[in-house]
Amino acid sequence: MEVGLILVLLLILGAEFVNGWTDSPNAIATVVGTRSLTPLQAVIMAAALNLLGVLSGTKVAATIGKGIVDASVIDLTTVAGAMISIILWSSLAARWGIPTSESHALVAGLAGAGLAAAGPNALLWEGWKKVLLGLFFSSVLGGLGGLIVMVAVYWLFRKATPAKTRGKFRVLQILSSGFMAFAHGSNDGQKFMGVFTLALVLGGVLPTFQIPIWVIFACASVMALGTLTGGWRIIKTMGMKLTRLETHQGFAAEVAAASVIEAATRFGIPLSTTHTITSAIIGVGATRGGFAVNWGVAQRLVLAWILTFPICGLISYLVVLGLKAL
Repeated sequence: MEVGLILVLLLILGAEFVNGWTDSPNAIATVVGTRSLTPLQAVIMAAALNLLGVLSGTKVAATIGKGIVDASVIDLTTVAGAMISIILWSSLAARWGIPTSESHALVAGLAGAGLAAAGPNALLWEGWKKVLLGLFFSSVLGGLGGLIVMVAVYWLFRKATPAKTRGKFRVLQILSSGFMAFAHGSNDGQKFMGVFTLALVLGGVLPTFQIPIWVIFACASVMALGTLTGGWRIIKTMGMKLTRLETHQGFAAEVAAASVIEAATRFGIPLSTTHTITSAIIGVGATRGGFAVNWGVAQRLVLAWILTFPICGLISYLVVLGLKAL
């Protein structure tokens, strides 16, 4: 491998690490918020199940690697620009305790870099249709799913005492949190596998876009390492500030979000796990009335989602132009 390719691959792994650091906490925020697990226990569990999730398939990786930007009109410089935009924006948002969408940061970064390299022709509509479909899955189905699962839980346990319900769901929520962590790995972890493989193709290491097993393990391990570093501010925002959660409510949010993410993954649809779990938490909170949701926190989250596309796109666009000028 040439030095330039190695540097780009390190940037991709850096973005994957940031993904594990800033996005994976969403998977365990509710289980920490309800105190079913300690933060350390939750992070270790999330790291292990994120790893297993990444190993579960490659359809999302193929969408990111082949469906967002035409590989024939970009080079390693454009990939580097996209990764730099993700690392800068996500790290900055994490300092404010705001969970960003690495999914949207990634596609926006790739788009901005592609536009700088080759103009609008670099973008592939087929892959972007899946990105838009992912927005529907995460926002609409996530919120609706949280609402439906919460109503079902209320009906099934309508005769149970609060103390009995709390004890049962403390165990169930550990399982649902594990499901959420696995789902996060299966969708989010695969995205950077796709970019990593794309870089190998661009660098001449691979003749065609075929994800090697060592790439899967490398990306999975780095994301798991990032998860182990924790994202305590994000956990506090999602698990404690957005709405007050009991164990049964955390269970409902995680089951709904993880189910939506897994369904999208099997169709190769890249979606934001941040959007999905946030929408599910809001859906769960809405069953207690609109007052139960901290709409000020929700507005901050939505603002971060909206800003992710233009900021990451602009950063990668300017980075690529600067690198090409040099």
